[in-house]
Amino acid sequence: MTRIFFTITGTNHHYGHEFFEPNMTVKLIKEPDNEIDKEAIKVELEGLGHVGYVANSPYTVAGESYSAGRLYDKIGDTAEGTVLYVLPKGVLCFVNEDNIVDYEDTDRQ
Repeated sequence: MTRIFFTITGTNHHYGHEFFEPNMTVKLIKEPDNEIDKEAIKVELEGLGHVGYVANSPYTVAGESYSAGRLYDKIGDTAEGTVLYVLPKGVLCFVNEDNIVDYEDTDRQ
């Protein structure tokens, strides 16, 4: 199965990204009432809470990872992801397979 990748951005508005490490688990939470972005997906880390958002702009999405808009309908109200790489402009992660809704309908890379 092909993994679905996403980028965490906006960490500089919270705790930064220096503490992220590969294999850390992050929690994704949809924010349908977000006034700025109706497809916003908040990212939380156990013990810290809100640490950023799933990138939703071509300027913040790393490589071919999914934007929040592409990811939004592929997960439930919450999901878990795993950190893969910590990059200068964001944290690259993948959605844990068991959190993907209707996986067969996702885009194939």
